[in-house]
Amino acid sequence: MQTVVFTEAFFFLCLIMSYIYLAYSTGFEPHDLSKLDIGTSGIYTALLIISSFTLHLAERGYDRGNTRALKAWLIITLILGAIFLIGQGREYAHLIQEKITLESSVFGASFFTLTGFHGLHVFIGLIILSIMLVLAFLGDFNRPAPAGSESPGGPPPGGGALGAIAIYWHFVDIVWVVVFTVVYVLPQFTNI
Repeated sequence: MQTVVFTEAFFFLCLIMSYIYLAYSTGFEPHDLSKLDIGTSGIYTALLIISSFTLHLAERGYDRGNTRALKAWLIITLILGAIFLIGQGREYAHLIQEKITLESSVFGASFFTLTGFHGLHVFIGLIILSIMLVLAFLGDFNRPAPAGSESPGGPPPGGGALGAIAIYWHFVDIVWVVVFTVVYVLPQFTNI
């Protein structure tokens, strides 16, 4: 999992640096930037951050052998992630109505590329979390851990696959905090 996170971190670093370079070298049009809704996007950002906490609670439920808590917190995590994606889709629709598209400007191309790849990663995370939820309902998390993998006092922390997806999900959330800061917050204080 560390290799995946490292390569994805490098990928997003390149996208973010490209966005910053284009913002300062070509100068985004102020009217393009003014179409971004920092308030609404901030709410969706908060929901995505909360989803990291709910996934952590799902892991804790599993660690304690409480599959009911595992399932409930996974459902809440999925809902929060889906709301975030719906919010991103609504912003895309608004920007397209305002004639900001991939082809319309450097800002449009860089904005949709950066946020679109992040949205794709959230979508992939939601698919994997959905698979975890189905497995939880099928009873896969009720079974004892394989011999030799047990930690004293219970199953392995986060349980193999659940722990791996949690690392991925937390990473995607951290990336969004950086993207939100660069795309929405910093332009409020700088002259791009």
